[in-house]
Amino acid sequence: MSKKYEKLAHDIVKKIGGSENVSTITHCMTRLRFALNDNKKADREEVAALDGVISVMESGGQFQVVIGTHIEDVYEEVIKVLKNSENLDKHSSKAQKVGIFSKIIDFISGTFSPIVPAIAGAGMIKALLALLLLFNLISKESQTYYVISFMSDAIFYFLPFLLAFSAANKLKCSPVLAMVSAGILLHPNFVQLQTAGEDVHVFGIPMTLVSYSSSVVPILLIVWAQSYVEPLFKRIIPDAVKIIFVPMFTILIVGLIGLTVLGPLGSFFGQYLAMGFDILGSQGAWIIIFLVATVWPILVMFGLHHSIVPLSLAQVTTLGYENILGPGAIISNIAQGVASLVVAWRTEDRALKQIANSGGITSLMGITEPALDGVNLPKKYPLIATMIGGASGGLYAGLMEVSRYATGASGLPAIPLYIGENIWNLYNILIALVITIIVTAVTTYLLSLKFEKKPLKQNETTLETKEVMIETKEVEDTSKQNEIKLVTKKVTSQSTIIKNPIKGSVISLNKVEDDVFALETMGKGIAINPIEGKVVAPFNGEVVSLFPTKHAICLSSDDGVEMLIHVGINTVQLNGKYFEAHVEQGKRISKGETLLTFDLENIKEEGYVTQVPIIILNTQDYTDVTTSRDGNVDYNDDLLVLKA
Repeated sequence: MSKKYEKLAHDIVKKIGGSENVSTITHCMTRLRFALNDNKKADREEVAALDGVISVMESGGQFQVVIGTHIEDVYEEVIKVLKNSENLDKHSSKAQKVGIFSKIIDFISGTFSPIVPAIAGAGMIKALLALLLLFNLISKESQTYYVISFMSDAIFYFLPFLLAFSAANKLKCSPVLAMVSAGILLHPNFVQLQTAGEDVHVFGIPMTLVSYSSSVVPILLIVWAQSYVEPLFKRIIPDAVKIIFVPMFTILIVGLIGLTVLGPLGSFFGQYLAMGFDILGSQGAWIIIFLVATVWPILVMFGLHHSIVPLSLAQVTTLGYENILGPGAIISNIAQGVASLVVAWRTEDRALKQIANSGGITSLMGITEPALDGVNLPKKYPLIATMIGGASGGLYAGLMEVSRYATGASGLPAIPLYIGENIWNLYNILIALVITIIVTAVTTYLLSLKFEKKPLKQNETTLETKEVMIETKEVEDTSKQNEIKLVTKKVTSQSTIIKNPIKGSVISLNKVEDDVFALETMGKGIAINPIEGKVVAPFNGEVVSLFPTKHAICLSSDDGVEMLIHVGINTVQLNGKYFEAHVEQGKRISKGETLLTFDLENIKEEGYVTQVPIIILNTQDYTDVTTSRDGNVDYNDDLLVLKA
């Protein structure tokens, strides 16, 4: 499945300075997170310009490449590119220096990002359980409730195991040994010692008996200690016996330090954290919800939102509810989605409309990076509307002290997480979301009146009329022989046969190796595998636009057909190399006239797919767009039928 992202992965690695410049790589829900040895070697603008990359940013010492919801596939291909690089298996001595705060954020982000999907999944199981109870489909006394309940609780009880594995990968020490440390904290015999309540000493050192189930901080401190202890023994123990004695001494030393010092220290920190939650809950919980709902896009933009996750988990595991992250995040995410969808409705840009629609929908589901980085941030005004809408809903939710009863995603599917002991949490989050949706939609629309002015276009197609070419008319008065008059024609959509502009073989659009074309997001059409590097005019009309890189051209026919001819996939990256244009934008064209020529063989040798999508941009003006033939086609053969 990820094979189609192979070229994108190669291009990303190349433009960030090559595999030798990569120290570590992780990913979250929508972005690749690189730790580079030298950020200056990465060409940020070129990476951002890649087809398949939404945006690029640097935060917390990381070079972040925003991909979108297919991040797993791209990550898999990037790992293949980097797999022979030793840089991924050790700390780089050339790694650039970053501040302590950036290191902490990077550690938290790198540790929690891989386990967030599992936490979200478990939270959604809790939401399902709450719905089953709400509609009286099961009872709390049923075995079904009992089984599903411990399934959803398992990740939280054994959270130290997941954190141990993830933190060890981040700190480049053994994940297996780290999980052994987590097992020590949760061992039944240790639990029995807690139950007995008697004093325990190890080598005369007193052990503080605390519960580590569902804990966060203790295991992070223990794995941090392991990242120093394990390499020490690897250096001093002879190679012949390393396989035995390195694990032995690591487990023993780290285990003892964890049980006597770091574990109790982390638990002590957690107790004070819980006290802080109580104080916030009674004094100023509304401020936290309001602030998170307002500035959440900024936190996501810089990757700082991961730093709140440990607090959220700690609160829900100690108090049974959570209001630090959940309410504010869901309000902000819904605002992001609404703003993006309003942009999709208001914009005249076809490509942006597609991004805004898909980004808006994924934001409503809880994943905001495509909308944030692809639409709201670049256009600015939707981001302002998002923050205003989020602040409005967040203020209400804060004043009502809304809490959720489990952690999980922060989108519409997470609403059941607010079903619990106090049903008003559900009602109030719904009211807050309604406020958010209304304020965000109205604000985005009002701002769009200024920022989404409809561009004036030559040959702009409407459902009824079309303004077409300026024609030169000869008149009887010789002094005005070359006067130019504007002629306006009415052109109604009618069944039209389009001639073939490329010599080659016909392939269906869904076989094109680019989803934008294959999924018909720009319109219906056909594609050609060319055997000759020439594009000719399929009808009489005009060149509406010619891309500066000469790889694509938009045409408008005299009877209202708008067409895009796109030579090759991702050939924009050639920057015009191997392409020559024989017409200019705004020029009249005649059927059969040569528009573009290109070096087919050299483009293939550069590794580019040479499929040529031919798209009817105003597909909506026709009841159907079908191909009139298959197999091989020559210039001027019938190719497409546009039915009125």
